[in-house]
Amino acid sequence: MKNTVSTFKMQKENKDKITMLTAYDYSTAKLIDEAGVNGILVGDSLGMVMLGYEDTLSVTMEDMIHHIKAVTRGAKNALVVGDMPFMSYQTSVYDAVKNAGRLVQEGHCQAVKLEGGESVCPQIKAIVEASIPVMAHIGLTPQSVNAFGGFKVQGKSEDAAKRILQEAKAVEKAGAFAVVLECIPDKLAKIVTEEINIPTIGIGAGSDCDGQILVYQDMLGMFGGFKPKFVKRFANVGEEMTKAFKGYIEETKAKTFPAKEHCFKIDDSVIEKLY
Repeated sequence: MKNTVSTFKMQKENKDKITMLTAYDYSTAKLIDEAGVNGILVGDSLGMVMLGYEDTLSVTMEDMIHHIKAVTRGAKNALVVGDMPFMSYQTSVYDAVKNAGRLVQEGHCQAVKLEGGESVCPQIKAIVEASIPVMAHIGLTPQSVNAFGGFKVQGKSEDAAKRILQEAKAVEKAGAFAVVLECIPDKLAKIVTEEINIPTIGIGAGSDCDGQILVYQDMLGMFGGFKPKFVKRFANVGEEMTKAFKGYIEETKAKTFPAKEHCFKIDDSVIEKLY
């Protein structure tokens, strides 16, 4: 069944947890889609995990469209959401609608996501009025990392917690069909989920959200070193990939690859005529 903004709403009503993962290319999107994940976010996290940037701030509209197009070719059932990159919507309502339209028209995603609460509600309202579904994103918003002074848990004080609840209600009123809650205390996320009628998608926000999302490279262990507290590694694909690459190097140098079964045959009489 094709996942849509309507099926997301139904899942919240039926208390059926929504599953989302990121993807940035055709082959990964196809695998995720075939596994039955409800939604795929083509996140601006591609700046770090695909392009090697230190943060998401350098990602452009052209970057996003390029990767969204690849993902939508591979995902047939998942709802594909395209991230609006830094400065593609903050400058004006007009820019927000125009760039959201580009992601849908050129990238073929079914919805867009943008970061921020009350400050971006005019943009959310205008994009929705242009018949483009919007997923909001509050709590830790990576595009605001410099304003936050780093990647820090949000909503821990009384004022900050009230602010997040207020922002969740504001983006719902503006017309968002769902909201990502990133890096906030699980008890606060539970209250937000109960207080609004649109689905909450958690990342580092506990199990009481209506759904969850992870960066697929994180949950597959494709990066060594730092692992966010909220990430569970469901497989160590990174280790297996490294092992395979080393095996390829060793067998190539030892001339055990390609073996006979990997080679094409030719009649000896043809070879003899070459001498």
